Amino acid sequence: MKNLLRYIAVTIITVASSLSFGQEGKIQSVKDDYKDFAYVKTSEVLLEVANNGYKSVDLFQKLANSFYFRNKMEEAAKWYGELMALNEYVEPEYYFRYALALRGVKDYKASDMWMKKFHDLKPNDMRGKAFVSNVDYREAIDRISREDIEPTNLEINTEVSDFGATEYENSIVFASSRGGGRKYRWNEEPYLDIFSVEISEDGSFGEVMEIDGDVNTAFHESNAIFSPNGKYMFFTRNNFYKSKYKEGESGTNRLQLYRATLSEDGSWEEIHKIHFNSEDYSVAHPALNLTGSKLYFASDMPGTFGQSDIYVVDVNDDGTLGTPENLGPSINTEGQEAFPFINTDGDLYYSSNGYPGLGGYDIFISEELDQKIETGSNRNFVIENVGKPVNSASDDFGYYENLVTKRVYFSSNREGGKGSDDIYTFIIPECEQLVQGIVKDKNTDELIPGATVILFDETGKELERKTAGTDASFEFSLECQTEYLIRGEKEKYISDEKRFTTPDRKQELLMELLLELDEQEIAPCDDLAKVLDIPIIYFDFDKSNIRYSAELELQKVLAVLNQYPTMTIDIRSHTDCRGTVTYNEKLSERRAQSTRDYLIEKGVDPERLSAKGYGESRLVNNCDCEPSNNSSCTEAEHQLNRRSEFIITSINGKSCDDKE
Repeated sequence: MKNLLRYIAVTIITVASSLSFGQEGKIQSVKDDYKDFAYVKTSEVLLEVANNGYKSVDLFQKLANSFYFRNKMEEAAKWYGELMALNEYVEPEYYFRYALALRGVKDYKASDMWMKKFHDLKPNDMRGKAFVSNVDYREAIDRISREDIEPTNLEINTEVSDFGATEYENSIVFASSRGGGRKYRWNEEPYLDIFSVEISEDGSFGEVMEIDGDVNTAFHESNAIFSPNGKYMFFTRNNFYKSKYKEGESGTNRLQLYRATLSEDGSWEEIHKIHFNSEDYSVAHPALNLTGSKLYFASDMPGTFGQSDIYVVDVNDDGTLGTPENLGPSINTEGQEAFPFINTDGDLYYSSNGYPGLGGYDIFISEELDQKIETGSNRNFVIENVGKPVNSASDDFGYYENLVTKRVYFSSNREGGKGSDDIYTFIIPECEQLVQGIVKDKNTDELIPGATVILFDETGKELERKTAGTDASFEFSLECQTEYLIRGEKEKYISDEKRFTTPDRKQELLMELLLELDEQEIAPCDDLAKVLDIPIIYFDFDKSNIRYSAELELQKVLAVLNQYPTMTIDIRSHTDCRGTVTYNEKLSERRAQSTRDYLIEKGVDPERLSAKGYGESRLVNNCDCEPSNNSSCTEAEHQLNRRSEFIITSINGKSCDDKE
């Protein structure tokens, strides 16, 4: 992966050393190697210079970069730290790299500090914005991480790079440096080729073989993917076509996409270049959707937001491709995005170092992205870190999953591997949700045993019903990633229901259903507003007319009066303290009469309604307009005093002595 992911967009920094002539000569002697990505040799020479006590921005930049681009984050963090200790100006990108290097050695506190400094220097950079908008990203990652998954290092891995597994028929196809031949100067490993290995029914592997045909050359090949009909293979290769090795204007040989066709003998022939390949930018890491109508890939072509972005392009019926389209800033950052994969549900998985994560490159998911692309819907895609153990403090990439067999492959250079990059695998655990709950009284919190609890699917179809036990508890076994509705019912209670979607992993869900008594006993002297849970009837300042919102609540009072024709009530209206005492008494009286008139207008016998205004004499707070209090009261606090209340004075022959 370091052969390709880093290769797409590597910052080349010119030599501007202020060292002595002798030490400058050593740096200049590796200048060409540095530009040609020969980082092993460069780091050895520069390390010698630094260990001799020489210091400069240029020296520490090159030395730290040499380790950073080979994923040796402990050494990279050390020398980026030395660079920052010089307290001289450096490009903000070095702050970002230092933060990533610190993240790679799990020094998250220091990493976050340098990411904040990076954001301060480049406030419009998406990488910094993503960090400051989610400073608690580690806690969020921990919440979605899986403890029930234990990835296995594949037995076919070697001491060199092996990565990018994908399934093809009864085999997996992947890239590896195991083929021998001349070595790539960047990492001193042989150039990558594409290999295949059969998997037997018992899960054991056969012999690893180079893929048949004209695909592999003396240069890099990797990331093979196959069309749904199995006739075409897209893959990544250096710009090497028909025995010609080409470099762009910068002197760099770029990565390109190629398409091979399956011949009758089972080999891959007829190698064709993709039409938007270029000598001046890289195109790599192809991925096809379920129908083969869309091809996703990584590139640093013009229009890229960062060092490399994820693009999509239409695949025509004849296998040719349309015009690439950048997936935009909700997927891509100013960093590197690479290794896209689309599963059969249309979810996009890809690697990025531009979003907050656990290490250098983390794997992210954007659910149903392919459907959104197909329908042309909102391109403000939502992404999420897939969490541990797929992601680690190292580089994690090359995600692939088969949702039928539940088999997942991904690649990583994490500690404990066999080589520089290894392929890991696991089976997605069977997912069963257990929802447990309890039925309680909403107002008293008392348990309600014997309640009926009904389970519905998302369309409202009843699936199952149970009776809550003596402890008012219930439970259902559910499927994962499925929408449900649970409703609690019992005679004399208003039902309660909860709609929810189960997560994608096994866990227990806890739920409370809160039922509210539908039949409540009422008696003389009761406050009808409290019985019916009616909010205070508010009036506008200096007004006595009925608000529309108040009318809705008065309809409840009207319904009760109609239900109990022997009930009589006393309407009590109040004001706030603003205005004179006399004025407020008159205002509250008008409000009380206004409320009474409304109910009479709706058909209530006037003899059943009394009304009185109390002015500001019964304030519910300390807003009494004294100089020490008035200035501290808000409009909302004053409004609490502009209200009407309802007291039951008699019902069914029983009366209440109004002592007020």
